[in-house]
Amino acid sequence: QVQLVESGGGSVQPGGSLRLSCATSGFTFSGYDMAWYRQAPGKQRELVATITSRATTNYADSVKGRFTISRDNAKSSVYLQMISLKPEDTAVYYCRAAWRPNVYWGQGTQVTVSS
Repeated sequence: QVQLVESGGGSVQPGGSLRLSCATSGFTFSGYDMAWYRQAPGKQRELVATITSRATTNYADSVKGRFTISRDNAKSSVYLQMISLKPEDTAVYYCRAAWRPNVYWGQGTQVTVSS
């Protein structure tokens, strides 16, 4: 049974930091490209960051220099370190695993940035 479980979300003030985790099971994690997406109220889900099975990373322009994606194949987990958070970062953050044709999603974790 495939599972992706996000954690680490919460409420922070602007300028604060959070570290999201996505613990996975039920598939060969090391072979999958992993990504973090987010969806703000009333907006479409957008790609935040990706990390390939070979650990190549890529970021949306809006988070470059503030967010860092990483993975630990031994723990079948992917992480998103977020610093200098802004109110516009408020969203539900989702973890995604992909290795064609398989795509798996987590249930999401809420991040709220507000003073």
